Amino acid sequence: MTISQLEHHQLMNQRIQLAANGAPARCESNPNTSVGSGSSSPHPRMTGIARAAAMQASPHCPANAPQPSSEEVTSGADIISTVEFNHTGELLATGDKGGRVVIFQREPESKNEPYNQGEYNVYSTFQSHEPEFDYLKSLEIEEKINKIKWLPQQNAAHSLLSTNDKTIKLWKITERDKRPEGYNLKDEEGKLKDLSTVTSLQVPVLKPMDLMVEVTPRRIFANGHTYHVNSISVNSDCETYMSADDLRINLWHLAITDRSFNIVDIKPANMEDLTEVITASEFHPHHCNLFVYSSSKGSLRLCDMRASALCDKHSKLYEEPEDPSNRSFFSEIISSVSDVKFSHSGRYMLTRDYLTVKVWDLNMETKPVETYQVHDYLRSKLCSLYENDCIFDKFECAWNGSDSVIMTGAYNNFFRMFDRNTKRDVTLEASRESSKPRAILKPRRVCVGGKRRKDDISVDSLDFTKKILHTAWHPTENIIAIAATNNLYIFQDKVNSEMH
Repeated sequence: MTISQLEHHQLMNQRIQLAANGAPARCESNPNTSVGSGSSSPHPRMTGIARAAAMQASPHCPANAPQPSSEEVTSGADIISTVEFNHTGELLATGDKGGRVVIFQREPESKNEPYNQGEYNVYSTFQSHEPEFDYLKSLEIEEKINKIKWLPQQNAAHSLLSTNDKTIKLWKITERDKRPEGYNLKDEEGKLKDLSTVTSLQVPVLKPMDLMVEVTPRRIFANGHTYHVNSISVNSDCETYMSADDLRINLWHLAITDRSFNIVDIKPANMEDLTEVITASEFHPHHCNLFVYSSSKGSLRLCDMRASALCDKHSKLYEEPEDPSNRSFFSEIISSVSDVKFSHSGRYMLTRDYLTVKVWDLNMETKPVETYQVHDYLRSKLCSLYENDCIFDKFECAWNGSDSVIMTGAYNNFFRMFDRNTKRDVTLEASRESSKPRAILKPRRVCVGGKRRKDDISVDSLDFTKKILHTAWHPTENIIAIAATNNLYIFQDKVNSEMH
């Protein structure tokens, strides 16, 4: 039985139990891009999604790209599934359900056009993964990009890891603006000359040409996971990375593709005894021996690879005791951690569950040091959110460069920001109407009941099909990338470093 089948089986059992207890069973690119393999054109076929740990994503259309037709939106190939800045913030990569990776490059600052600073344009587009079929298990493996992680830049080339449910690939991105000419043994078309016609020798020269971005696959890391890969993380040693699926975490060397080391395995001997799954994992930003992984039960486990080869026994367990008065049928579902991120300093961890974001101090395991309500007004809507499966949405979270502000997504194309110093929070909207160039985003407010202001929106009017699951924050500047409803929005604070 696969994880997705098990999740579905458990959900059906829960709904049956609800009905038995008297509760209602149903509650109301760039043209000069060269790619090593695959095509940069949209893939016309979109496979169905088996929900492993209930992963979902938000719609996508790259910035400065043509709007997809309604047919393409329906097919799902353009739905964005991950967003990631590189370590300098000059490049931004997005992956979608069609297996494509689109890389945006930041325009250099111009004295003549100061407003263009921070603008990102398409740099390269390539097909990272194709749909596959596992004949042994009769399982369709979709091409959707689950995660992208940039490697620290070592030379002029850039490198990134991309993964779908099963296969991780290492890509190299290089630029070429010169071509050699004047070969002695080849003609202009590259064909070998007749040696009898070669009467003199000449020195080949490099001639300028239009800039060409070449993307080539350097490594393919396959056959390492039985279940769906949900996260990858590059180690601070720049030599290894880890990949996590629902039950196992593997450690890979970037130069070795035919083997990996299993460092966490929570699979029980009998799958009927399965009580939790791994939802996310990440390496510590400074200590190459430390990593953390989260579970569907809402706990975090910090592991030290120096302690043992197999890190099934964690070094620290971070778990908040549940308030018995708030216990409900949905408690375990909404407590599942969908994302975990170390702060840039390495002192704190940021986690996101369905209703809250929490900040944990590595030195305090008993409870989080900060808890922020993202959309507590949905607590009364959990029954209908369970019915339409929105309760299983996996929201991501992000730190700003100084670890003073945190960001996460919500419904109705809203995203939330929380200032840790001033304790102020703001709700902003990513939409075409409110996101004209150089326009200032206006704070939004959701009204639960009582008197409503002019621009307030009622909780009953929220559009749950418009959701911001994937966000990213520039590593040093106040530039954020928001993936929502077939668009990639990039916002920048041009005035100062404070929140709007």
